[in-house]
Amino acid sequence: QVQLVESGGGLVQPGGSLRLSCAASGSIFSIGAMGWYRQRPGNERELVTAVTSDDRTDYADSVKGRFTIAKDNAKKTVYLQMNSLTPEDTAVYFCNAEITVRFPPSRKTYWGQGTQVTVSS
Repeated sequence: QVQLVESGGGLVQPGGSLRLSCAASGSIFSIGAMGWYRQRPGNERELVTAVTSDDRTDYADSVKGRFTIAKDNAKKTVYLQMNSLTPEDTAVYFCNAEITVRFPPSRKTYWGQGTQVTVSS
């Protein structure tokens, strides 16, 4: 019933920009932290950035100064603005969110299916 839907991935040249979005939908009571992870070819999934319900943010060192996380609480959507992209940013990007449903009262982490970002000239 609850799902996260990602969009915005694609092919971009080095130095370019992309903006990813992730919208939560379903029988949602509240949303806690939301974030972005990525999985580079041959590597484990890693945290890119996250934002808490009280708007604290965290960024991986590799993306500080280039990526920005933002959210629209009314739209239940989190965004990832990616600037100055390099081939090292090529990965499948995943959205996740801590979501509470009312009936039954429960909280768990949900994941999107992932969207491919390819940085190449």
